[in-house]
Amino acid sequence: MRALPLEFASGVLAVALTVSAVAVVRVRLRQPSMYPLAPLLPMMGVFFVTIVVGEAFRVRQEGTRHTAPLATAAALAFAMTVACPQGTPAGYGSSLVVAVTAVAMGLGLVPSLISRRPIRLSSLATSLLGITVAALLFREIPISGGRTVLELQASWPPDLLALVMVVISAFALTVEVFLLTLVRAARAHAPFRRTFQDEFMAAFGLTAALSATGALVALAERPLGVVAIPLFLFPLVLTQFAVRRQSAIRRTYGQTIRTLSRLTEFGGYTEQGHAARVAELSLAMGRQLGMSERDVLDLEYAALLHDIGQVSLSEPIPGGATVLAAPADQRRIAHDGAEIVRQTGVLDNVAVILEAQTTSYRHVRELGEDLPLASRIIKVCNAYDDMAGSRPTVTRRAAAMERIHLGLGYEYDPRVVDALGQVLERYQSHPGARVR
Repeated sequence: MRALPLEFASGVLAVALTVSAVAVVRVRLRQPSMYPLAPLLPMMGVFFVTIVVGEAFRVRQEGTRHTAPLATAAALAFAMTVACPQGTPAGYGSSLVVAVTAVAMGLGLVPSLISRRPIRLSSLATSLLGITVAALLFREIPISGGRTVLELQASWPPDLLALVMVVISAFALTVEVFLLTLVRAARAHAPFRRTFQDEFMAAFGLTAALSATGALVALAERPLGVVAIPLFLFPLVLTQFAVRRQSAIRRTYGQTIRTLSRLTEFGGYTEQGHAARVAELSLAMGRQLGMSERDVLDLEYAALLHDIGQVSLSEPIPGGATVLAAPADQRRIAHDGAEIVRQTGVLDNVAVILEAQTTSYRHVRELGEDLPLASRIIKVCNAYDDMAGSRPTVTRRAAAMERIHLGLGYEYDPRVVDALGQVLERYQSHPGARVR
C-alpha cells in the first residue's frame, strides 16, 4: 500500500524525536553528577514495563482507530511526575520521557510482528507526538517568569497542580486526535470537519479518563511510591480488556453480515464479489460526501445486503443485474430485503436504507421526499457495478458511466454521481488500487 504523505511525515517526525531524545539521554548519562538517574530507575522500570504491556495489548478497532489506554496513561503520568518515591525531585527533561516511551512502544510491537497482526504506524506516531507535547508543556516550556510547570508546582496547592495536569493531558490527547484526523481524512479523502467530529466524539470519554488517570498516578507517586503506578492503572486494564472484547464482538458482527451478503452469490442470484464491490465503492463515496461514522457503518451493512431480497425470487435475474429488472421487480426485491433485515431486530436503519434504494432521485427533487443519502449512494454504485461487471474494461466503464449520466437528476442524484466519478478517477490514478 502506498504511504500517504501525512502518514510518512508523522512517522519521520516521530523517528526524529526518538533519535534526538535518545541522543540527549546518552549525553547526559555520561555526566552522572549533573544528571543522576539512579534514583529514577525503579520508577522508570515500572513505567517502561507498563507501556510495553499496554502496547502489546493495543486495541484494534474496526476501521483505522487503534488505541492503547494503559500505555497512554502510563506515559502521561511519567511525563508529569514531580518527585521520585525516595523524595528525590524528578528533574529529568522531556527527552527522557520521549526516549523511554518510544523504546517501550517499539518493544510492545514485538508480539504483533511475531503474530503478523496489522500495525498502524500512524497511530503509534501520533501517540508519541501527543506524549511529547505533554512532556514539553509540563517540563520544558516556561509559563510564568521564565519558569516551567515543573518548577512552579512546588509552591502550588495540590488541587491547582491536579487541575493543571488534567488540562495538559487533555490538550496533549486533543493534539493526538487532531493529528489522527489529518491522517484519516487524507487517507479516506473525507472532509476534515466531519472526520474530526467523529474522532473527537469517539475519543472524548477515553480522553477524559486518561487525563484524570495520568494526573492521579503522577500525584500519587510521591506519597505511595511506585506501587501507585499499578494500583491506579489497574482500572484501565479492565477497561482495555472490555474495549478489546467489544471490538472483537463488532468484528464478528461485521463478518457475519459479510457472510450473509454472499448468500445471493452462493444461490446463483448475483455475480461473485458483487456485494463487496458495491460496499467498497459506497464506503469511499460516503466518506467523501461527509457522512458520519455511524452513518457510514449503516451504509456499509446496507451495501453488503442490498441484494438479499433476491432470495425470494423464483427465478434469478440474468447476471443478477437488478438495474436491468422491471421497476416493480426492483421495488419488490428492495422491500423483501428490508423485511429480511428487520427480522434481526437490530438493523432498523439498514432496513430503511434498503427499502428506499430503488426510489428515483426525482422523488426528492419534485416531491420533496426524504430519501436517505445512503440509499442514493447504493443505487448509483449498484447500477455502475451491474453494468461495468467484475472485470470492467475501459469501454465498459465508460459505457456504465454514460448510462448513469443519462438518468442524472431523474434516477440518480447528481452529487452522488459526481462523487462516483471522483472515486473512480482516484482508483485509476493509484497503481495499487483496484478500479471499479
